[in-house]
Amino acid sequence: MPKHNSRTTDADALDFHASGRPGKLEIKATKPLTTQRDLSLAYSPGVAVPCLEIAKNPAAAYDYTAKGNLVAVISNGTAVLGLGNLGALGSKPVMEGKAVLFKRFADVDGIDLEVDTENVDEFVNCVRFLGKSFGGINLEDIKAPECFIIEQRLQELLDIPVFHDDQHGTAIIAAAGLLSAIDITGKDLKKIKMVVNGAGSAGIACTELVKALGVPHENILLCDTKGVIYQGREEGMNQWKSAHAVPTDDRTLEDAMNSADVVFGLSVKGAFTNDMIKSMAPNPIIFAMANPDPEITPEEVAKVRDDAIIATGRSDYPNQVNNVLGFPYIFRGALDVRASSINMEMKVAAAKALAELAQEDVPDEVGKAYAGRQLKYGRDYIIPAPFDPRLVAVIPRAVAEAAMESGVAGKNIEDLDAYERELSARLDPAATTFMRIAQKVRSNPKRVVFAEGEEESAIRAAVTYYNAGYGTPLLVGREETIKNTMQRLGINGDFIEIHNASISEHRERYTDYVYNRLQRKGKLYRDCQRMVNQNRNIFASCLVTDGIADAMVTGLTRSFAVSLDDAMRAINCKPGKRAMGMSMMIIDGKAIFVADTSVNEVPSSEQLADIAVQAASHVQAMGYEPRVAFLSFSNFGNPTRETTTRIRRAVSVLDTMNVSFEYEGEMQANLALDFELQQRLFPFSRLTGPANILIMPALHSANITTKLIQKAGGSTAVIGPMLVGLEKPVQIVPMGATVTDLVTMAALGAYESITNEMEEPFL
Repeated sequence: MPKHNSRTTDADALDFHASGRPGKLEIKATKPLTTQRDLSLAYSPGVAVPCLEIAKNPAAAYDYTAKGNLVAVISNGTAVLGLGNLGALGSKPVMEGKAVLFKRFADVDGIDLEVDTENVDEFVNCVRFLGKSFGGINLEDIKAPECFIIEQRLQELLDIPVFHDDQHGTAIIAAAGLLSAIDITGKDLKKIKMVVNGAGSAGIACTELVKALGVPHENILLCDTKGVIYQGREEGMNQWKSAHAVPTDDRTLEDAMNSADVVFGLSVKGAFTNDMIKSMAPNPIIFAMANPDPEITPEEVAKVRDDAIIATGRSDYPNQVNNVLGFPYIFRGALDVRASSINMEMKVAAAKALAELAQEDVPDEVGKAYAGRQLKYGRDYIIPAPFDPRLVAVIPRAVAEAAMESGVAGKNIEDLDAYERELSARLDPAATTFMRIAQKVRSNPKRVVFAEGEEESAIRAAVTYYNAGYGTPLLVGREETIKNTMQRLGINGDFIEIHNASISEHRERYTDYVYNRLQRKGKLYRDCQRMVNQNRNIFASCLVTDGIADAMVTGLTRSFAVSLDDAMRAINCKPGKRAMGMSMMIIDGKAIFVADTSVNEVPSSEQLADIAVQAASHVQAMGYEPRVAFLSFSNFGNPTRETTTRIRRAVSVLDTMNVSFEYEGEMQANLALDFELQQRLFPFSRLTGPANILIMPALHSANITTKLIQKAGGSTAVIGPMLVGLEKPVQIVPMGATVTDLVTMAALGAYESITNEMEEPFL
């Protein structure tokens, strides 16, 4: 079973939450508020008009406010993750995180509310009186049995969906996996013997849902810490457990698992023993979902069974039962039809849609994330990957359709195919690009050298790189200095390789190598010897060229130009390619790539065309369909100036190259990004959507644009510039880069070393 080392330190987690603006959320206006007219429409007197409309017709709130896309994530903190009762305030980071996932995966706005009471009546009253504000309510981290009472009472009092994700989210994903496993093993859902170990919120929800899927009541044995819940048992019972009591002579978990076809674990580490697993029926289906450590690990199962299908709650094993596959998309569908509840029909529809999706061919951009592992429907792939881009279309559609058919929808969607297309377009792959990259690197770890290894941020980045499961970090520098810094930082860096150029066994060979490259460029042997011994960029580049490292990261203490010049003293450009920089801008969740942002000052028409080809190839390797726009201050010759001729000619050059990606120009930036404007003003445009690759006319415009956007704030991020075109992966961070910047670029370098970018795939 593939497994990776992925962990973060306490300091990493605290730094992440405290850096920049504390926390993970902010409020952002969706309307312009720049003029007096804007203000008068947004507030007084204009705001009175929608207020009066909503007073007359409450359903109008969905038309004139954010209610229809707003979910409250609510907890009292009595059962936070696996940490227990941390109280309302202690749960706030988790609730903020849940709101972030809603936005990232389904474009649902979430706001966290922490209710400081453990009294059920007080909690229900607090939430019920806030209910008009939201389109749905996601209850989270509330202990059983109070969570059952709270959810039921709130759903009775409110006309919007109330969904306790700890119960139903886990149940839906597990049920989807069960459907797949039943299909693969050829078992009969109506005849299986099933054990559910754990009678808390998730265990009871799983039991209820699998019954709705067709497993007979008497075929499911629910167990708690006192054993099997059987008819007539009195100890430790409540009304929710009693509903699932069955007539049986089995009394212990060991009894129950004998000859069982399926076991769901929602309990604690070590609850399942090897003997229990041995006693199960042929082709057992084992879902060990305790977190962070499962009831039994896949490695332990493999020692006693070679015919089992295994799922866990962990990302480092196949078949992860991950709630993020469910709740964002379930609420997306429920909100879009203005559902009054999330009923059993909608849950069943979500589970079936997930199971059906797992059986389909896996898209290339998802499959590429699992180097060395084939994502194909089977024993190790029964649940879709969390970053499968099809989820946002398939699951909401199924949920919305079930809501309409079961009579809880307040709004009908007439054209479900059109709705599915709208959902697909709602999110850009930017939300999942780096999840895919990270997964691919974890599946095929790489050795990355940090050239400025004595810098504190480089040392911390090396530790983070290793802890993320990306591979082995190498640091260039003096061992004593690096270890002293580690000791001061409280870091155990035994896993880090330290390479000191001045005492390296490779220095003479590297000197010969550099001298052979530079002797006809005015460099003496002693010059090259000094470079290798004293210039860490050049020594690190030699490590990469020599295959000791797979990729290199530098730039903390030297400018991009100097760092690039150092690297190219040891590393060539790929045949037929040029070194160039490409920055990835993520603006409101949409990815836009800009080139060249770091190397070629005023590219010729031919160079611009080459830059476009390389950028398109690189962007496609990251999972995007490239659409290129050549930017200028004119649109298709209006106005015509001498400075625009070079841009116009670049388009003509591409015309002769028989490339297969979309491109157009010359055009202004607003036109390139506004597809409706393109269609209206220039219907002849060859682009079929907004451009996602912007080829800049010169380095100064590219650099100014990306730096300006980087500092503009808001929901904007700039990654890069990513160095493209060298034979070996080299990434150069800006001076003063953060640890996160360094790790991101190291992961990109590792990713490039894996993908081995296709040579001119569009020619």
